[in-house]
This record gives sequence, structure tokens and C-alpha cells, in this order.
Amino acid sequence: MRPTHDPPGDLRELAARADRELDGADAADILRWAGEVFGPDLVLASSMADTHLVHLAQSVVPGIDVLFLDTGYHFAETIGTRDAIAVVYDVNMISITPRQTVEEQEAAFGPRLHDRDPARCCALRKVEPLERGLAPYTAWVNGMRRVDAPTRKDIRTVDYDAKRGMVKISPIAGWTDEDVEAYVEQHGVLVNPLFQDGYTSIGCAPCTRRTAPGEDSRAGRWAGTAKTECGIHD
Repeated sequence: MRPTHDPPGDLRELAARADRELDGADAADILRWAGEVFGPDLVLASSMADTHLVHLAQSVVPGIDVLFLDTGYHFAETIGTRDAIAVVYDVNMISITPRQTVEEQEAAFGPRLHDRDPARCCALRKVEPLERGLAPYTAWVNGMRRVDAPTRKDIRTVDYDAKRGMVKISPIAGWTDEDVEAYVEQHGVLVNPLFQDGYTSIGCAPCTRRTAPGEDSRAGRWAGTAKTECGIHD
């Protein structure tokens, strides 16, 4: 059973105040604040594309719960990265799976739903499992950065996630690509090997391709469609 922790009061007000005070602060200080305020009611959601954040979080909040959505469509390299992180870093890795296996989903909706209706596929294999995974917590940490894409340029460091009734924390919102590279090099972070194989943003294998020089870092996600987000951050 997870330890209990007194709720921190009005979450919307708390998030607004914290964002004013912490926007632009060092990412480690933001995570330290989160750990002190929320204790075991804090979770980090990671796709294993932001292992630099996992490394930083475990150094500030040892034993932090890390939620991984095992969609059934991940690259083998991503699963390998998850397994390595679970062994090497001081985290409690929790893998959440969709309600249906890939085979069950194909029987219900037909093959390659990710090609025909990627929004529905993401809803089934990412959004719904995340809702279940986050339900026991009061606050969640994510690895979004403002430089990732135009759709993320205005994300807040600390926000109120009205859809889930939680506090949403983006401690590295202000990091540049150079900041990530410097942190990885300085600390010898375990990195998904796909980043050395032409991928700049990593999701499910059927919906992710390598990007060309000069392309937006998320150009390889749902390429050829108007889709830019999986729905988790809507």
C-alpha cells in the first residue's frame, strides 16, 4: 500500500502560485519543491524519450514512481531503455497497458487502426491507460519543453490539469536541445539508442519515422497527417 500524504489544499490556486514563483527556476529546485509538497502522491510519466528528466528526478526525489505506457507498439529499443532505467536508476517503474492487447484491438476495430484513425488508437492505447495510471496521484511530472513544437511554446512550469483534477509539472519546460545534450553528457544518462539512429522524437513504431536535418523535432510523429499530439496533453 502506498503511504498516505495530506492533500495540499486548493490545487488550482497552488499551481498558479507555484508557477509564478518557480517559472525560470532550476529544474532540480522545481522537482525538489514537488517532492516536498506532494510526497508519494507525485508521479513522473515518461515515454523513455526523456530519460534525462528521469535521471534528474531520481537524484532529487529518490524512489519516485515512474509511469510508462506500454502501448504494445513500442520500438524494442524503447522497451530496452525502460528495463535498463528500472534497474540502474532509483525509481519505482510502473508499466501500464491498454485494456485490450494489440490483437484484441485489431479484432474489435480492424487491423492498423493507427493508420486509419490514429486519434482513436492513441485514445485507446495512451490516453485511457494514462488516466488509470495517474488516478492514484495528486500531481504528475512530464518532460514537455517549449522548444519541442509550436503547440508547446506556451506551456507552464506548473499548471492545473483541469481534465484530471491534478497539478501538472513541467520542470524542464525552458530547456533547449543544448541544455538536454549538456545534461546527458555531464551525467552519463542512459539514452534511448534511437536518438543515435536519426529519430528526434520517439513514440510508437508504426507512427514514428526518422527526421531530416532542419525538420521540426516532432516532424517524424504521425508524418503525413494533421495530427501533432497524442491527446495526453490536450
